[in-house]
Amino acid sequence: MALDKPYLDVPGTTIFDTEQSRKGYHLNQFCMSLMQAANRERFKADERAYLDEWPMTGDQKLGVLSRDLNRCIALGGNIYFLAKIGATDGKSFQQMAGSMTGMTEDEYRAMMVSGGRSVEGNRFIGEDGDAQAHRQPQGAAGTPGH
Repeated sequence: MALDKPYLDVPGTTIFDTEQSRKGYHLNQFCMSLMQAANRERFKADERAYLDEWPMTGDQKLGVLSRDLNRCIALGGNIYFLAKIGATDGKSFQQMAGSMTGMTEDEYRAMMVSGGRSVEGNRFIGEDGDAQAHRQPQGAAGTPGH
C-alpha cells in the first residue's frame, strides 16, 4: 500500500523522507566517512577511486564529483551529510547554500540576514492539489475526527 504524500508537490522542495533516505543511504554514508581525516585525504588524493569504493549510483557519484548539491539531494542526499563534502573542500555552509540557490556567499548571507527568502510563491491549502491539506481542520468542530 502506497503512502499518501501530499508534500511531494511543493515546488522546488525535496522532502527527506524514508524513500529519499533509502535512495541516498550509500551517498550519505560516503559523506559521513569524510568525518575521518584519513578518509578526507584519500578522497582528495583520488576522488573517483574513493567514490568507486562505495555502492552509489553513477548519477550520485557524478553529483559528488561535480559538486552539484541540488542533484545530490534529488538522488537521496541529506544536506547535513552533504555538508561534509563542502567542509572537505574548505567551504562554509553559507558558500554551499549560496551555490545551491545561484547566489554568491555574500548574496546568500545578505538574504538570510534580511529575513530569508520571500514568501512569494509559497504554497497554500487548495493550491494545485491541496499541497498542505494535512493542515486543514477536519470535521464540524474544526478538530481532527470531530
